[in-house]
Amino acid sequence: MPPSMPPSMPPSHPSADIRGRKADHLDLCIEGEVAFRGKTTLLECVELVHDALPDLGVSEIDLSVDFAGKRLRAPLIIAAMTGGVDRAQAINRDLAAVAEELGIGFAFGSQRPLLEQGITDGYLVRDVAPTTLILGNIGLVQARRTESARLADLLERCGADALCVHLNPAMEVVQPEGDDDFRDGLATVTRLVAELPRPVIVKETGCGLSRSVGQRVVQAGVRHVDTSGAGGTSWVGVEARRAERRQAALGETFWDWGIPTAASVAQLSGLDLRICATGGLHTGLDVARALSLGATCGGIARPFLQAHARGGRDEVRRVARTIIDEIRIACLLTGSRTPAELGMRPLVLAGALTRWVPPGSPLAARLLGG
Repeated sequence: MPPSMPPSMPPSHPSADIRGRKADHLDLCIEGEVAFRGKTTLLECVELVHDALPDLGVSEIDLSVDFAGKRLRAPLIIAAMTGGVDRAQAINRDLAAVAEELGIGFAFGSQRPLLEQGITDGYLVRDVAPTTLILGNIGLVQARRTESARLADLLERCGADALCVHLNPAMEVVQPEGDDDFRDGLATVTRLVAELPRPVIVKETGCGLSRSVGQRVVQAGVRHVDTSGAGGTSWVGVEARRAERRQAALGETFWDWGIPTAASVAQLSGLDLRICATGGLHTGLDVARALSLGATCGGIARPFLQAHARGGRDEVRRVARTIIDEIRIACLLTGSRTPAELGMRPLVLAGALTRWVPPGSPLAARLLGG
């Protein structure tokens, strides 16, 4: 029997200025200095083993993968970034249209504005992306307060194929309008898996998922996760830029908090999860490195948002095609016909990343010299 929904709890703060918050996020992510300062994704610690005799033609490489119930032509998702503000409408429609054209996925930013205030800006893209994998997005705290039927209606309204439930305690405690009560999180995830008609994807927002969290959500019935690891955009940093006094000071202290993206993928090895690796990925080689660690696909956010700011839909398309080409060439140079084969090839890990690999995991068994 699915657990009952906890009693309805009022929001801990008004949300009348939610459009302003989303506009702040958009500006900071395009132009602000909000990257991690001293921590990287650790993807640079992944060395793919070159195959000088791949015995493959580029045309033979099949990049298609299955994720959240849909087939992608390449293992790439335009990851969650924006929504809930008027500018997001044009941005998201262009991003989703490119995703449709290239057969990759697209994810909304937080849909709290749609859930709580009926704001549709940025969330109506299905007409330009009729077959695309589209991922909805709501915070765990908001999901806890919301009946499953309302969340199912949210997915229906925006045509999403799955619901990402984002875990973001570090971001929330720094955010000026943030929450500080994260109880009943696992019970909420369990309820949503049991009651929603579409897949539930558990994701972070820049701080990564540990093995312990992976094990707990698997027990709750989750089969898809999004690492959103440390090393790219620091959402703690984004909120620190918006905060004042005590919360701004907290943001400075915890700016680099989190599990690096590569370490998060490694931590989840062998847990029967389909993993989207996000958090600081910029190139197709970054995606390939994540695939080699066991990810099913990679998600890229800020570079696409910045591409759109530079040159609109055409520049987004150019960047996406380049990334897909880079993934394909990485497969060729490792002798891999598919992303799944790349995830079975031997590899070399260096530096701090080696300490994150769980002993006895499938990943540990593939390490050269391990």
